[in-house]
Amino acid sequence: MAVDVNTQVEIDRPPEVVAAFAADPDNATAWYSNIKQVEWETDPPLRVGSRIAFVAEFLGRGLSYTYQVREYEAGVRLVMSTDQGPFPMETTYAWQQLADGSTRMSLTNRGEPAGFSRLGAPMIVAAMRRANRRDLQRLKALLEARSG
Repeated sequence: MAVDVNTQVEIDRPPEVVAAFAADPDNATAWYSNIKQVEWETDPPLRVGSRIAFVAEFLGRGLSYTYQVREYEAGVRLVMSTDQGPFPMETTYAWQQLADGSTRMSLTNRGEPAGFSRLGAPMIVAAMRRANRRDLQRLKALLEARSG
């Protein structure tokens, strides 16, 4: 079973502000509750080819993985993927300006679990959806509090 989870939130801030904050790996621990540590494997700034190592906790398990940036158009779209471990994942952020100047941000996680992880895919999808909703709400609260 393939995993494909898309979550969206509307944030009352312009896309360039939302994208600049969300796409900066150094901010990941501020809005992702599961991410505990971030380390650049390549030098900043973020660009296609950048590699960033993450330490996270998901479903009570510690995870270490490295994302490589596959696509990046500042303020529009960021695609990162990892080929490691039993659950290779692609994560996409997209930002769209709405008529009132606010931003719709979408967060999509896609992957194909292998081995034992395949058996738990339905549970993983549900947990990922809950976590993504919570994290996007946290991002919204952080950024809207900064708007004044």
